[in-house]
Parts: sequence; C-alpha cells; structure tokens
Amino acid sequence: MTSQEIYTKLEPIIKTYLPEDVSANEINRKSDLTRELNINSAHLVDIILDIEDIFNIEFKNEDMEQLRNVNDAILLIQKKTS
Repeated sequence: MTSQEIYTKLEPIIKTYLPEDVSANEINRKSDLTRELNINSAHLVDIILDIEDIFNIEFKNEDMEQLRNVNDAILLIQKKTS
C-alpha cells in the first residue's frame, strides 16, 4: 500500500477527532497530532483504535510512543501492513 493510499484512508479518521477550533485544511503529513492539530490523548487513542480496525493491524505501546505526526502514522502503518 502506498503512502498516498494510506493517507487517503487516514485523513478522514483524523478529521473526525479534530477539535472545533482546528480546520481540516490544517491536516498534512507533517502535522503534529497533539501540538498542531490539538488532538487530546483520549482522541489519540480513538484514532489508534480506528487505524487498527481499518488497516487490520495492532499497535504496541512502543509503536504509539513513535506516533507524533501524520507521517509517523503512515510509516507505522506501512511497516505493519508489509
């Protein structure tokens, strides 16, 4: 699966959990999930659960520690699905 295919599936997941004060237009591959997109830790867990369901993968604790921005998520998904 290409990074663009992953991003296409990942973007709507992230949009679902954006706070009202953050525009979906702010999502890009370098967007920091918690700092720039203001996603709180509870919603970050929800995003991870949604990713696991959609991509049929499982994140371990050490994977979640590496998850800072959208690109990190793409790379982790690629690693888990290859």
